[in-house]
Amino acid sequence: MTHAPCLTLKPIRAALFSVTHLQREVEKGQTFTVDLPAERGYFLMLYLKDAHHCDIADNGQQAQLIHYRSGSICLVDLAQGASICLHSSLDALGFVLPQTLFEELSEMAPDAAPRDLRCRRGELDAVMRNLGAALLPLLRGVGQTAPAALQHIAIAICAHLLHTYSSAPQRSQSGNAMLSVWEEKAAKEFMVDNLSHDIRVAAIAAQTGLSAGHFSQSFKHATGSTPHQWLIQVRVERAKELLADRAMALVTIAKECGFSDQSHFNKVFLRETGLTPAGWRLRGLQ
Repeated sequence: MTHAPCLTLKPIRAALFSVTHLQREVEKGQTFTVDLPAERGYFLMLYLKDAHHCDIADNGQQAQLIHYRSGSICLVDLAQGASICLHSSLDALGFVLPQTLFEELSEMAPDAAPRDLRCRRGELDAVMRNLGAALLPLLRGVGQTAPAALQHIAIAICAHLLHTYSSAPQRSQSGNAMLSVWEEKAAKEFMVDNLSHDIRVAAIAAQTGLSAGHFSQSFKHATGSTPHQWLIQVRVERAKELLADRAMALVTIAKECGFSDQSHFNKVFLRETGLTPAGWRLRGLQ
């Protein structure tokens, strides 16, 4: 990625906006580590193709591997720097966005108050996907770019991030913190995308930038179910779909749907539906 196409400009005053087309081939079974230096600002990745990578903690321990779909984003705070480990090839747009850029935007547009942004991981973002598509032709023609177009796109991206991913929490009339539509969507999509894995609440909460406790309370307030209850419901519904394939073994379905083993699958499915998986499949054949 040393010679990756990159565009940099000052869209408002002194703060720099930069975008780079990041491409890295990673062979199956191999990994590649990316380190981002600490600074007062954010790093945003917009995935142009599906990718798999995980965060690396300060102690070197790798977090849960996440599937990032094409059109999804990863937004991280660079206050402490950041490190990720790629487990697949990468084709994405990377944005470096200093905090001063958002402060300048707020002075230009008073309704865009300078707030911190929440970290997001794996959330589909149609607006960023469209803005990224507008940037790609400019990146392909580095050296012959249209500064005016880039300036407008840069400001649009910052305004969108402030409007959509601000850390200011919503609250219900009772005063309880609520999930935004985007936060609820991000959490649910993460659970569905990682259905076959052992998903911890902390990993789901990380998609919204909230603590595990705060997220669990807010998720139940928004959906009427705890994250665990909602995940069980999705796993059971997925199992029902797979049971229609008579050639698929029950132990395979259990694994695909994230149950620890076939015994756990039988117990949960019976509790939720009143039938064992085998009984459900038999009823479907009648």
